[in-house]
Amino acid sequence: MRHTLPTAPQFYVTAPQSCPYLDNRVERKLFTTLVPETAQALNNTLSQQGFRRSQNVIYRPTCSQCNGCRSARVVAAEFAPSRSQRRVLKRNKGLKRVIKSPMATEEQFALFSSYLNSRHADGGMAGMDEFEFAAMIEETPVDTRVLEYRLDGDLVAVCLTDLLSDGVSMVYSFFRPDLYSQSIGTYMILDHINLAKEAGLAYVYLGYWVAGSPKMDYKSRFTPLETFVNGGWSRLEPESMAQHPDHPLNSDTVARQVAAIHLPKL
Repeated sequence: MRHTLPTAPQFYVTAPQSCPYLDNRVERKLFTTLVPETAQALNNTLSQQGFRRSQNVIYRPTCSQCNGCRSARVVAAEFAPSRSQRRVLKRNKGLKRVIKSPMATEEQFALFSSYLNSRHADGGMAGMDEFEFAAMIEETPVDTRVLEYRLDGDLVAVCLTDLLSDGVSMVYSFFRPDLYSQSIGTYMILDHINLAKEAGLAYVYLGYWVAGSPKMDYKSRFTPLETFVNGGWSRLEPESMAQHPDHPLNSDTVARQVAAIHLPKL
C-alpha cells in the first residue's frame, strides 16, 4: 500500500514476514526510495527519525503488534570505553584502517562469503553472488565509504559506512570468522566512535537495538546509547533494557506514522 506526503517522497509498507530477531513475531517495514537529486538530504533527515538505508531504499519497522525494534546511536563525544573495550582496542592495535570509495572488490567478496558461510549460513543474505554483493556496496545514492581493516596487509574486516550531517551510520560490516575471538566487530564500532570524534560528528548510528534479542544485546554496551522511540531520541537506561512494549494499541497506524515524518526542504 502506498502512503504519500504532500510533497514527495512516497512511502510504502512491505508484506508481513517472519521477524529475524524475536520468535513468533511478524515484521513489516515502512520504506521509500532514495533518488539521487534528494538522497543525501533525505537520508540525513530520515536517519534522524529512526530510518536505515539499504542500497537505494530507506526503511523503518512498522510492526502492528510490536515496538521492539528501535534505531540506536552512540553519543560519540560522551563515550568512554569500558575496561573490556580497552582490551579490545589493545588486542587489535595492529589493524590498519583504509577508507575507500564504495567499489566492490573480489577480495571483499571472498571475505564476505567466508563470513556468511561461518556465521549466517541460514540468514537472508546467504547465497548472495558477486553481482548482488557489488550492488550492496556500490548502489548508493548518498555519501558512502568502505572502511577496510587490514592486518599485515591482509583484509580481515570491512564496514560499509554512510556519512550523515550529524554522524556516521554503520550500514553493514563483516570480518574474517577465524578472528572472532579478537572481537573485531566490537573494534569496528569503537573505531567508528573515534572516527566520529575526530570529524566532530555527534553520533554513530548502529542500526536497530531490539529488546529481548540476544543478537542485538551487544549494542547496549556502547554507552551512552540513545534509541528512537515515540517520535524522539532518549537515553537507553539499564532498567528499560528488558522492557518490550508490544501491546497492539501502543503502535500508531501507518498513516499517522507517515504524517508525523519530518522532511527536509527539497
